[in-house]
Amino acid sequence: MAEANAFMQSQEVKDFNEELAKHNLGPLWSAIPVLAGKEPKPQAIPFLWKWETIYDQLMKAKDIFTPDRGGERRAIYLQNPGLKNREPWGWGSATNTIYVAIQLILPGEVAPSHRHTQSAQRFITHGSGAYTIVQGQKIIMEEGDFLTTPAGLWHGHGHEGEGPMMWMDTLDIPLIYFLNGNFFEGHPDHIEKPSTPDDYSIKRYQGGMVRPISDRKPSIAPLASFKWSQVNASLEGLSEFEPDEFDGYAVEYINPSTGETANPNIASWMQKLPAGFHSKAHRHTSSSVFQVYKGSGYSVINGVKFEWSQGDYFVIPNWAWHEHVVTSKEDAYLFSVHDIPVIEKFGLQREEEYQENNGHQEIKSEFVPEAVPSR
Repeated sequence: MAEANAFMQSQEVKDFNEELAKHNLGPLWSAIPVLAGKEPKPQAIPFLWKWETIYDQLMKAKDIFTPDRGGERRAIYLQNPGLKNREPWGWGSATNTIYVAIQLILPGEVAPSHRHTQSAQRFITHGSGAYTIVQGQKIIMEEGDFLTTPAGLWHGHGHEGEGPMMWMDTLDIPLIYFLNGNFFEGHPDHIEKPSTPDDYSIKRYQGGMVRPISDRKPSIAPLASFKWSQVNASLEGLSEFEPDEFDGYAVEYINPSTGETANPNIASWMQKLPAGFHSKAHRHTSSSVFQVYKGSGYSVINGVKFEWSQGDYFVIPNWAWHEHVVTSKEDAYLFSVHDIPVIEKFGLQREEEYQENNGHQEIKSEFVPEAVPSR
């Protein structure tokens, strides 16, 4: 092996590799370690963004940008430091495949309707009184609600209430950009006019997970919004039993007409981690982004401790060991998004349990966030 490695570093091999490059050709013998590695080595790295920092920047942005001046949406995306050098703008990547932004809309503002080939979804974190119009359906947004907007559907937002409204946007922008499949179109009427009663699909599904018989045939988005009250009731029902040793109590948002993920390319979960809960560590091929909806604690990711509290966001890249610990007296609720559907479609999803130290990692260092603004 040593002899082979020495030969690969020889001047003879280097000279020939340079000759191939002149002809726009490449040497597989030198590329194999990168192209066919033994396990995933994502460019994305574990990282955490404090809510105080995000909020501070959003408040600065509100005085500079409006939906009508500066790009249709007042949103600041999470830029993973490991992906900063990817063009353009680092692809707006939280992980190699997932884009996450925090959007702010103020009373009286309208974010114009548009549609695109990227799939979108939203988790409402702060405020009340705003709405979204998706394919002619006006949907009132409240804290804790999850909304899905699959690719190709018209969607715009407005705010008829009081105070700022903020939510988490998740899209598959990096994936679609990599595949060169991005298309975008603005709505001719600026904001789409409603064509159905307000909250139409929510009213059709007031019974929870029973569906109108007309939805036996698959539909792309038969239920546009999942209300927090119903999701919380599901978690409370699960809480009568023992929590999963890795994920606590977790539910997945699904398309009720297909039984598959609510968004074709992005899976979304809500997890309840009981006070004092300490999960075991595992890793999987899919990557994840978490929003701390309630509670506080920390996660150990590849031996590094990431402390989180309400409002924070953090990333778990592909194939990274991770476990969660709740330190607050109250239960913690974590909303999360995952690229599982895409990974599974390619048959690449694998999962592995951490075997040492009774399933818990040794903490080798602690993540230090940038200075948090004082208010």
